[in-house]
Amino acid sequence: MEARVDGKVALVTGASRGIGEAIAGQLLASGAAGVVVTGRRPETLEEVADRLGPGAVGVAGNAADPEHVDAAVDAAVTRFGRLDLLVANAGTNPGAGPMMDVDLGALDRTWEVNLRAPLLWVRGAWHRWMAEHGGAVVTIGSVGGIVTSPVLGAYNVSKAGLHHLTRQLALELAPGVRVNAVAASVVRTRLSEALWASDEQAAAAMHPLRRLGEPADVARAVSFLLSDAASWITGVVLPVDGGLTGAGASYVAPPADGGPHA
Repeated sequence: MEARVDGKVALVTGASRGIGEAIAGQLLASGAAGVVVTGRRPETLEEVADRLGPGAVGVAGNAADPEHVDAAVDAAVTRFGRLDLLVANAGTNPGAGPMMDVDLGALDRTWEVNLRAPLLWVRGAWHRWMAEHGGAVVTIGSVGGIVTSPVLGAYNVSKAGLHHLTRQLALELAPGVRVNAVAASVVRTRLSEALWASDEQAAAAMHPLRRLGEPADVARAVSFLLSDAASWITGVVLPVDGGLTGAGASYVAPPADGGPHA
């Protein structure tokens, strides 16, 4: 079975590095006619677009800004003539700490980017193209939206909300648009570096498959969910987590010194 997206056009948010860039590259390798990538820094996006090749266009802005959403969606339709696929990948986690003590400003920012912004992106794609022509959406969730953590509560709540938003949108946008999510565990990216860099072996050992995830692991799962190979799948939150939530692994609380945790 090949998960192909031949001739389709995608928009991937938060694609300046890591998982987002890997998803954009995987979609182009799987036949996408074009991909719009977003991120905050124009110079970084220009470098990413150069690496991805002539089928990639960068649009810089704040993922939670409705004007940026409109600009990126319009760029896809204007440049490539359509917008078939959306990946809501942009996320943040500035609010670590127990829920009773976490800074409320950081909490608001976390929920704005991780939960409200994906809704803005889906609405933008829906009203500009997908309502009439159909399409597929994948949101990037987390195992943190499935299990609890003593120090990442604000982030985990936002991802749990994103998982439910995904199911709600799958109901509302069917049958023309499929909406699914992936729930990733610890992936070797700069954003998650605090979870694995101090003791990579311990971080890997939490997962039954005994290794950290790589951006390509998530990218392949996303590409499948966006492809016609998954044409009867919607409203699913697919763990891409080395077996952490599905193979009998128990959640391990982080050590007192702030070492890795899920």
